[in-house]
Amino acid sequence: MYILGISCFYHDSAACLIKDGEVVAAVQEERFTRKKHDFSFPTNSINYCLGEAGTGVKDLFYVGFYEKPFIKFERILATYLATWPRSFPSFIKAIPLWLHEKLWIPQIIKKTLKYEGEILYIDHHLAHAASSYLVSGFDEAAILTMDGVGEWETATYGVGRGSTIELFKEIRFPHSLGLLYSAFTYYLGFKVNSGEYKVMGLAPYGKPRFYDLIMDKLVKVKPDGSFKMDMRYFAYDYGLKMTNKRFYSLFGRPPRKPETKLEGFHEDVAASIQKVCEEIILRMARNLHSQTGLRRICLAGGVALNCVANGRIIRETPFREIFVQPAAGDAGAAVGVAAYIYYTLLGQNRDSSSRMANAFLGPAYSNEVIKEYLDKNNIAYTAYDSAALAKAAAKLIADQKVIGWFEGRMEFGPRALGARSILADPRNPDAKNIVNSKIKFREEFRPFAPTVLVEKADEFFSLAIPSPFMLLVAQVKEDKRFMPSITHVDGSARIQTIAPDENPLYYDVINEFYALTGCPVVLNTSFNLRGEPLVMSPRDAYLCFMRSGLDYLVMGNFILDKAKMPLLKETVDWRKQFELD
Repeated sequence: MYILGISCFYHDSAACLIKDGEVVAAVQEERFTRKKHDFSFPTNSINYCLGEAGTGVKDLFYVGFYEKPFIKFERILATYLATWPRSFPSFIKAIPLWLHEKLWIPQIIKKTLKYEGEILYIDHHLAHAASSYLVSGFDEAAILTMDGVGEWETATYGVGRGSTIELFKEIRFPHSLGLLYSAFTYYLGFKVNSGEYKVMGLAPYGKPRFYDLIMDKLVKVKPDGSFKMDMRYFAYDYGLKMTNKRFYSLFGRPPRKPETKLEGFHEDVAASIQKVCEEIILRMARNLHSQTGLRRICLAGGVALNCVANGRIIRETPFREIFVQPAAGDAGAAVGVAAYIYYTLLGQNRDSSSRMANAFLGPAYSNEVIKEYLDKNNIAYTAYDSAALAKAAAKLIADQKVIGWFEGRMEFGPRALGARSILADPRNPDAKNIVNSKIKFREEFRPFAPTVLVEKADEFFSLAIPSPFMLLVAQVKEDKRFMPSITHVDGSARIQTIAPDENPLYYDVINEFYALTGCPVVLNTSFNLRGEPLVMSPRDAYLCFMRSGLDYLVMGNFILDKAKMPLLKETVDWRKQFELD
């Protein structure tokens, strides 16, 4: 039984294909179009998913869409009417998109796919809840979803048991933790729906001296985590900006212009909103535990990508196990709607096959395909068998080389997890600056994550559970802080654990590095340049390799040495093709 899940038309469009309950393929459209956060209809992603499964549109049992467009349109119209005439500029910009595209989901699906079957819709936050709980492997769990906004909901509390999900409490627009955080993202000069993780990375540099101001003036939070925002300070409910002059007066200065210098003030603002976010999430989680009494929690929605808060849930609430799906935002809702149709609507029993064991659900390229690309373009390489490749890659990292790592099926979600990664030696104090300035071309305050052998994780980090999707932050242990390139300014790290059955070759590289150095950890960051999506194809990987300061590229069973590469000739400045923020 094949079921296709689709999310699109807001940001991070994606498709997912489930076969008899198992997620067999899932991918974001941006990886194909090379437009970061692409929101267009995911034609390429759908075609890939069907091709990966060796099936076609005619074999689909159902197609599911991750929200209910008419209810969302109702909320948008009601909001514009409530804030008229201030909402007129935003109304003029948004309504044509709805009338020409977003309200015509059935017609677009049927026409684009030539699909004649039934299309099912579920609520946005139900899709988020399903995207986490139904693929968690838990037989029961508390559920917490948090994002900007779905139809009307911005957060929901629930519980999953067996194949059923009950959402019993909600917070509604315009009161939104996701939009509150995005308002500060905008104020700090970063791009909304893209730069929130930059705020999280900037926060440890500052002091939360505006915490009380935010909690007093901007958001009133109850002990149970429910809250209301003072909308006089915000503009997202009526305008094309997130905040307004009253907000700027409160903080004593206008928004930072993108790409201008970050000051101590901005660091303190970031620290303050991060603390507010964490406090609200912790209150929500504690209240959810008090109502359910369960020891496991599933998180979903864009706010669930705040891995600092996720780490605190495990350390500071009664929950002992946590599951966050690797594409916790809107892309992952494609998984949610497909899983909900199969398990909940069709009443199928969940078993071990329902668990999303890893995030490697995207396209892979065989050694034959990679070799054909290299030979066709006269690109020099050295070929290895798998065992020799792991040793060679580990030796390069130990020799202080920075390598691009392109192996197997691409990751689903925003984190590079050892399929499309850039790897370096975490012990090298210069590695962070080298990767930031010469390879990623990004801000110097941005931290890098470690990947650690799962059996060594608790020796190096204050982490009691595995973190395969890099969605938990924990402290680096005091006696292990000889890894400056993955240790953030506050002593923390966003950790990925790796087990042999999750990605054998990647595990072997780190294990070989451990044998060489005594350090079972590598620096791991996403294989892309600033403003670009994660690389997907051999061509993407080669161009990123050549446009950056990477020393080597490991692609399939082949290693490319930058010193042996001819200068890349380009007729246009590639950087102008992408938004740099």
